Amino acid sequence: EVEYVESGGGLVQAGGSLRLTCRKARFTFHDHCIGWFRQAPGKERELVAYISGRNLDTYYEDSVKGRFTITADDRRVTSYLQMNNLKPEDTAVYYCAASWWDRCASLIVPSDAVASWGQGTQVTVSS
Repeated sequence: EVEYVESGGGLVQAGGSLRLTCRKARFTFHDHCIGWFRQAPGKERELVAYISGRNLDTYYEDSVKGRFTITADDRRVTSYLQMNNLKPEDTAVYYCAASWWDRCASLIVPSDAVASWGQGTQVTVSS
């Protein structure tokens, strides 16, 4: 199965910014939601944000509101997660995955909604 490919992670100081990119070969998400997730060591994977490919509605987890922005390109091939004012607690491996457009809310429980994951991209924020 073709996996999602996440990129753009790295090591930054607190207060810095990173832009993550998500795409999947031969896949467009006009009829899907794209979710960004993260998993810190010893913690459950959690939903960070999602965007609907149909109407560009978005959702953000409370701790990232006002700092992270999720977007999609016009062709619905690539999703981006712009992360500003990064904090050490944002340190995690970040993943992306999709659901059908009418099941965006299901992404809030990743283990139920997503069957396969890509390699993810490591984000490390130093204090």
